[in-house]
Amino acid sequence: MNASRRYEILLPLKFNDGESVPESYLVDSISELERNFQTQVMRGDSHDHKFTRVFLNVPDTVGNREFFLQLKQKLKVKFQQSDIWLTSYSIEIL
Repeated sequence: MNASRRYEILLPLKFNDGESVPESYLVDSISELERNFQTQVMRGDSHDHKFTRVFLNVPDTVGNREFFLQLKQKLKVKFQQSDIWLTSYSIEIL
């Protein structure tokens, strides 16, 4: 079986200045992911931070890793953040 990796992205619902992120930013970002990968989306909050959490299970390839590294940089600019929380880890699909 091929190795798989889960990527999790927290998309903020507020810019750093406290203004709300337009819904279209979230829709566009999630649509881009859905065009390339099977995507799961959850809304939630942690303390004072409201976010949309996106889960993606993908083949563990160099190309996919590069896609997500580039995506992180684009999202930081788009959502006006100093950082975007993007994690990944190896998964075993049973």
